Amino acid sequence: MPSKQPQLGSLAIQAPSLTPKTVHVSPSTCHDISVFKDLMSQYRKLDDTINMRLNRTTAQYRDRERSGLTGKGDVEEQACAHVWRELIANWSRRRDIVGYCVGVLDESVEEKRQALQDAGDDASAQRKARGALYAEEVKRNQIHNEVVVENIVRKRAFEAFRTRCRYFEPPPSEPEARKWWDAV
Repeated sequence: MPSKQPQLGSLAIQAPSLTPKTVHVSPSTCHDISVFKDLMSQYRKLDDTINMRLNRTTAQYRDRERSGLTGKGDVEEQACAHVWRELIANWSRRRDIVGYCVGVLDESVEEKRQALQDAGDDASAQRKARGALYAEEVKRNQIHNEVVVENIVRKRAFEAFRTRCRYFEPPPSEPEARKWWDAV
């Protein structure tokens, strides 16, 4: 079993909360596909609402500018940089969750394969072990498909971001941001 369990907070849920909820991803989260997919959909809210997020962030930076609390660059540039940092943080968290669950289910499938080999000539034990192996392989395949889904979601969000933030590029001083920029 992978040794490090991701500790993820309510940063995935884009509605502000006075009492943030911490989600502890465990092997049981990975084995319960509906819980896993629900968690992933919560983390994908930022990507799904990228245009609205950019609109709101731009409005916030305009309000700051009117209040005399300006930062570096123009309002659009600041808003794009802020949303970009949120996006890559969210992408990193999702990558960690999916990677963790891929490891958990890969290990579980290997355990079930070993149980099938250990069943020997006992037909009943072999049938039971085959059924358990098949169920784990189905779950593992669904989790592995999330890697493909993640790439699609990231690409779609990136394209929407680039449409609104045509002139934005992450600064060279942020290597993690550059890595994501080049990867998408």
